[in-house]
Amino acid sequence: MPLVPQHIKNLKPYQAGKPIDELRRELGLKKIVKLASNENPLGVSPLSLCAMREAMSEVSRYPSPDSHDLRQKLARRYDVNIKNVFAAHGSEGIISLIMRTFLLDDEEAITSDGSFVTFNIQAQSRGIQLKTAPLKNYRYDLPAIADRITHKTKVIYLANPNNPTGNIFTVPEFRAFMEKVPPRVLVILDEAYFEFATDDPAYPDSMQYRLDNVITLRTFSKAYGLAGVRIGYGFAHSDLIENLMKVKLTFEPSYPAQVGAIAAMDDQDFLDKTLWLNRHGREFLYQLFDRLGIEYITSQTNFVTIILDSEERVNTLYEKLLRQGVIVRPLKSFGLPNCIRVSTGLEEENAFFAKALERVI
Repeated sequence: MPLVPQHIKNLKPYQAGKPIDELRRELGLKKIVKLASNENPLGVSPLSLCAMREAMSEVSRYPSPDSHDLRQKLARRYDVNIKNVFAAHGSEGIISLIMRTFLLDDEEAITSDGSFVTFNIQAQSRGIQLKTAPLKNYRYDLPAIADRITHKTKVIYLANPNNPTGNIFTVPEFRAFMEKVPPRVLVILDEAYFEFATDDPAYPDSMQYRLDNVITLRTFSKAYGLAGVRIGYGFAHSDLIENLMKVKLTFEPSYPAQVGAIAAMDDQDFLDKTLWLNRHGREFLYQLFDRLGIEYITSQTNFVTIILDSEERVNTLYEKLLRQGVIVRPLKSFGLPNCIRVSTGLEEENAFFAKALERVI
């Protein structure tokens, strides 16, 4: 019997955006702008940074195993009981935990093509049968996903807004979909980009639809700038949370991550600046792509995805932009080989990208 199961050997790991240091080593460039990983261009919330610095004097001690203070603050913020709140190493960490906690080997999971690839990786790492439905006009086709539900279906993963397309499914679409989902099927609703979409009345904030078989996932990585400390959270029925708590690693998230997230929620000024900068950045990118005749997907996140006519053109444009000192994200690993994702940056970073794109296009 082999030491490594075949489904692990067949697994393709997540491919992150190209690091700045790697490109600097390869090409010796002085000026590099990274618009590939949807990070917060303003950096970290000052309140959060101050709290984490103070927390470093306490890192010789283990953190709260149940993240009590963070969960209590989240419970108050969203008007739920602390028993309905969960925290872990980013939304990806919670996805992994859900797969370990609730799925049996002979059960199935469903998601969409062209969605967050981490869910696919986690399903395949368990050897779980994964079904997908194609995107329809670069949007989730919720009726097609519902049609794939069988007696073996246990988990459905939906990202809203979706990464990497940046668009949403609407309140009526979500309601119609949930009417077709049996109560025994768990729906993971990944709202990593919630803060960027919540002002749209068509957006179905899952906290307004507290269904017993829905787990909401959110993160401090994007709007709050805490991607590097890995801190995410979720909301669900207390029975689901209780069982997730049994399986999670004892001392995650770290103490600096917990106190950083608590402080970040008090920094409304930083969040407002982030959202303002992102709105203006998206409009800048829309105008740029319109001027250059590049097709794009209207976004409700902190990135915009462009559509080209072939994978070859994507690769050529990507390499040319690298030589200009701009890192963007080709989307072949997400199942969209003819697309590139561009994060919004600071105003000067967006301008640098525009000049580079105009030179190479």
